[in-house]
Amino acid sequence: MLDFTSDIVDDASSSRTAAAAPVDDRPLLDAYSNAVIDVTDRVGPAVVRVETGPKVPNGRERGGLGSGIVISPDGLVLTNSHVVGASKEIRLRDVEGHVGDARVLGVDPDTDLALLRANGVRDLPYAALGNSKTLRRGQLVIAIGNPLGFESTVTAGVVSALGRSIRSVSGRTIEDVIQTDAALNPGNSGGPLVSSNAEVIGINTAIINGAQGICFAVASNTAQFVLAEIIRHGYVRRAYIGVAGQTAPVPRRHAVLAGVENKMGALLMQIEADGPAAKAGLLPGDVVIRLDGVEINGVDDLIRVLDRDRIGRRLAMDVLRLGRLRAIDIDPIERKPAR
Repeated sequence: MLDFTSDIVDDASSSRTAAAAPVDDRPLLDAYSNAVIDVTDRVGPAVVRVETGPKVPNGRERGGLGSGIVISPDGLVLTNSHVVGASKEIRLRDVEGHVGDARVLGVDPDTDLALLRANGVRDLPYAALGNSKTLRRGQLVIAIGNPLGFESTVTAGVVSALGRSIRSVSGRTIEDVIQTDAALNPGNSGGPLVSSNAEVIGINTAIINGAQGICFAVASNTAQFVLAEIIRHGYVRRAYIGVAGQTAPVPRRHAVLAGVENKMGALLMQIEADGPAAKAGLLPGDVVIRLDGVEINGVDDLIRVLDRDRIGRRLAMDVLRLGRLRAIDIDPIERKPAR
């Protein structure tokens, strides 16, 4: 008779030994560290500190601090609109401590972005803008900036969510915003959010006070669009119809009578005299529920539809007036640039 006792015991003891053996995760940690180090070495020299206000502080005008990212060797710098503000004096400080003046080429408060030009410098270290549409949740990202005045600070995290919407300083919503848990603080604003490929995939813009690990960055594709518009026109072109409104519910009986599915719409509160809306016959109290074939469920939808592609085009608009559906043609014009 064959005796398997010794084999079974040996197998069991070897299994316990294998299970008890510690897992060596140093290669994984080294790969993570090396990725962050590589990105920092490649992108870090292109990150600048943005200083606003007079060189000599005075009681009449206060200065501010933020971050920026050089995106071309001839000195184009992306930062936040709220970092620049209305300041007439702007200085850029690089990682080596060199300080130079800069001027504003254009600002877009609706996306909280601003484009600067560094004066009198060439062949600056710069970083490339990546394609934010290729991002995935959980992807490694690195934030570089000057939080609370501590220069060249690096934090790392992951993409927490994509396609967020947040409110800009102008009151409009910024679409396609990246949510990350890479630690941000005041002073990080305008700095880059970078992928492991050393591509700038976002411009850090906002934090939520009191929240842990909830930070936001304007997507690089949005920055590309704003950059191109500012270089070409000096501002971002958008359509304008001359109304002020608010999001309001559509009474169910009105929706049934009109044969529409909207539960919400854009209630017009004010109509600008001689504006496109006034010329089209719109009145205060009208509720916009569709524009150019796009369903309107609030003011944000109305603003989103009025982009540069609809400037100078006659658009079909459906509104509810006293519970009845009306079709109106409207001719948007180009909105005046923000001062």
